[in-house]
Amino acid sequence: MQALKDLFTTDYGLMSIIGLAFILGMGVYFVRYFISHMHEEEARMRAQQQQRP
Repeated sequence: MQALKDLFTTDYGLMSIIGLAFILGMGVYFVRYFISHMHEEEARMRAQQQQRP
């Protein structure tokens, strides 16, 4: 229980929480970014294939 108290009440605990939240947020952003670009590339490739005879 002391560990949780330290995590939420000390400066190094709060910085750890902020750092973890930032890293998780970056991970979510990059996953969404890469997936959206993969879908765009797939749509672009399908459009090019349909234009060819």
